[in-house]
Amino acid sequence: MANNSSANIGFEKQIWDAACELWGHIPAADYRKVIIGLIFLRYIGNAFEKQYNKLVAEGDGFEDDPDAYEAENIFFVPEDARWSKIAAAAHKPEIGTVIDNAMRAIEDDNKKLKNVLPKNFASPDLDKRVLGNVVDLFTNMDMDDTEESKDLLGRTYEYCIAQFAAYEGVKGGEFYTPASIVKTIVAVLRPFSNCRVYDPCCGSGGMFVQSAKFIQAHSNMRGVISVYGQESNADTWKMAKMNLAIRGIDANLGEHQADTFFNDIHGDSLKADFIMANPPFNLSNWGQDKLKDDKRWKYGLPPAGNANYAWIQHMIHHLAPNGKIGLVLANGALSTQTKGEGEIRKNIIEDDLVEAIIAMPTQLFYSVTIPVTLWFITKNKEQKGKTLFIDARDMGYMVDRKHRDFTDEDIAKLADTVADFQTGKLEEVKGFCAIATTEEIAKQDYILTPGRYVGIAEQEDDGEPYEEKMKRLTGELSGLFAKSHELEDKIRKNLEAIGYEV
Repeated sequence: MANNSSANIGFEKQIWDAACELWGHIPAADYRKVIIGLIFLRYIGNAFEKQYNKLVAEGDGFEDDPDAYEAENIFFVPEDARWSKIAAAAHKPEIGTVIDNAMRAIEDDNKKLKNVLPKNFASPDLDKRVLGNVVDLFTNMDMDDTEESKDLLGRTYEYCIAQFAAYEGVKGGEFYTPASIVKTIVAVLRPFSNCRVYDPCCGSGGMFVQSAKFIQAHSNMRGVISVYGQESNADTWKMAKMNLAIRGIDANLGEHQADTFFNDIHGDSLKADFIMANPPFNLSNWGQDKLKDDKRWKYGLPPAGNANYAWIQHMIHHLAPNGKIGLVLANGALSTQTKGEGEIRKNIIEDDLVEAIIAMPTQLFYSVTIPVTLWFITKNKEQKGKTLFIDARDMGYMVDRKHRDFTDEDIAKLADTVADFQTGKLEEVKGFCAIATTEEIAKQDYILTPGRYVGIAEQEDDGEPYEEKMKRLTGELSGLFAKSHELEDKIRKNLEAIGYEV
C-alpha cells in the first residue's frame, strides 16, 4: 500500500526496480526522464480511471465529458493516453510509439503543455523489451492516494537524483520542499482569498501542489487566485508545468525557463499578496558582479558568494503594500555577518518587516539533513516593532530512520501561535515561543536565532533530593572514569604487542 506519510513517496521500491531495469541500457542522465514521464501518465491515468468508473456507475452518460472531471479537479485523459492502452501494449514492439503518442494526445488537449512532455520513448536507444518491463512495474504500482497533496513528480525526481548519485559517485544537489514545510507556510500565510501568489524559484511547483487547502481554494475560486512562478532549470520548469496541470492549477510560469535575477519575467508590475518560496540555499556565483546597481537591493548589495539576501530582497521588491512572505532558508542566514549580510539583515529588521522566525527540525527533507528556518516577512505588520520567535526543533515524529514529518496538530500549533501573536493574545512559553522588540533584537546584534530569545524549557522536578542526585551522579561518573582508564590500558597493551609505545 502507498505510504500516507508525506515524508515518503509510497512506492520507492517500484521506482528503484524501474531504474534497475533501465540500468546499462540508457545513459544514467536519461533514467529520470523515462521514469518521470511514466509516473505522470500513470498518476493522471489512475485518478481518471477512478472518476471514469464512478461516472459510468452513475449512468448519466458523462464519462467522456471533460467538464465532469474538471469539476472534481481531475485531469481529463484523452483515449490514446489512458494507461489501460499503454499497459496493453507493454510487450509489443510499438510500445515506445504508443507512449509518445499518448504524450502528444495530452499536449493536443492541453495547449499549456505543448512541447513540455517527454516524447523520447520511441528512440532506438531505448530497448523496448526493457521499456515494457518498466511499464509492467508501473501498472502494478499502488497509487490509491492520488487525491493526497504530494509533489509527486518533484519527489520522484529527487529520489532518483539521490539514489543514482549514490551509485554514480556524485553528489545529488537538488531537493524538493517537504510537505511539512509547505503546509506550515500555507497555514501561517492563509493564501485562500482573492490574491496573487508568487514563487520566484518554483522548482517542480511544490509550494503550489502540496497544500490540499491551497488547491481546494484555487479550484473553488478559479480565476480569483492568480498564481505566478519562475524557474531557471528547463527540465524542472517542465515538471512544474506538468505538476500544476494535473492539479488543475492555472499558473503563469512564463513561456520558458529563465534566471530570476537576470530575467525577472513578471517584472515590476507583479506585486504579490503572498510569496511562498524555498530558494536554493547559499547559492554562489549568482551574478552579483553584473547586478551591482539593481534596484532590488534596497537594503544593501548581497555578497557575490551567497544569494540568500538577494532572494530575500527580490521577494520584498515584489511584495504588495500589505503582502506577506513565507520562505525557507538555511540557518546561517539568521546570524551571518559575512560581507555585508549582517548590515542587510539589520536594515530589513529596522524597516519592521520580520514578523516571525520558526526554527525547524532536521530530517524533514528527503535527501539532506540540513536544518532550516522559516522566515515570515510582512509589510504593514499587525504587531508593529515586534517579532515572534518559535523553536520547533523538537516537533514532529520520525516516519522511519531517516525521515521526519509533522502531524496536522503540529502544523496547527505553529499556525495558531503566529495567529495569537498577530492578535496580541499570545502567552510566551519558555523554550518554545517568545516575542522580542526591535530594540531587544538590536541588543543581540540583529541575530535572529530563535534560541537566543525563547530560552530553555523548564524541566519538571523529578522529586529526587539534590544531595542524593549529586551523590548518584558523581558515583556514575566515577564508574565511567574507571572504565575509561581500563580501556586506555587495554589499548596501550594492544599497541605494545605490535611494536608501538604510547
